[in-house]
Amino acid sequence: MNRILAETYPDAHAELDFGNAFELLVATILSAQSTDKRVNLVTPQVFARFGDPEAMAVADPEELAELIRPTGFFRNKSSALIRMSQALVDDHDGQVPDRLAELVKLPGVGRKTANVVLGNAFGVPGITVDTHFGRLVRRFGWTTQTDPDKVEAEVGALFPRKDWTQLSHNVIWHGRRRCHARRPACGACPVSSLCPSHGEGPTDPVIAAKLVREPRG
Repeated sequence: MNRILAETYPDAHAELDFGNAFELLVATILSAQSTDKRVNLVTPQVFARFGDPEAMAVADPEELAELIRPTGFFRNKSSALIRMSQALVDDHDGQVPDRLAELVKLPGVGRKTANVVLGNAFGVPGITVDTHFGRLVRRFGWTTQTDPDKVEAEVGALFPRKDWTQLSHNVIWHGRRRCHARRPACGACPVSSLCPSHGEGPTDPVIAAKLVREPRG
């Protein structure tokens, strides 16, 4: 199934815009309860004003919150970003660490965010269990777990470690484009013959084709 998804989405990649590990870390924190497209509209202004941990560590919380307001939960996110940046300055000389154990110690950073940064900024394999990934791997029958850490462990055991980051992209792209939460495009799905959940959405190819879409993020 992963091989077919890779062939279907040869350009699958992280859809957050970033130029370095710090920018990706910030963008991933902002993406919680938001869309990648909305985050990508906000981050250029954020990075123009607070482009490194040193600048963000001393940011005015209200100013930062106003910049990130469109992403939702902006006050909580502003606080998390400032505390995360302060930790980078105080404990890591302003550098984003490239180890999971160190990343998850940062304020506002869990395993999902850490794996996004590791896989896409440092080339360290990691599985990103976001809402799309969790939903699809349960539909695929790869796991029955709902806890993200358990999902990560069980799915990770099925694939070579070197494939984890790209696997995440493949599955997430499929979830955004075809395997929607409420009405999956089963009749236009490249892995339908292998999927135990085939039929949850329309199986008629013409009807299903109308459900295929470019994602909102």
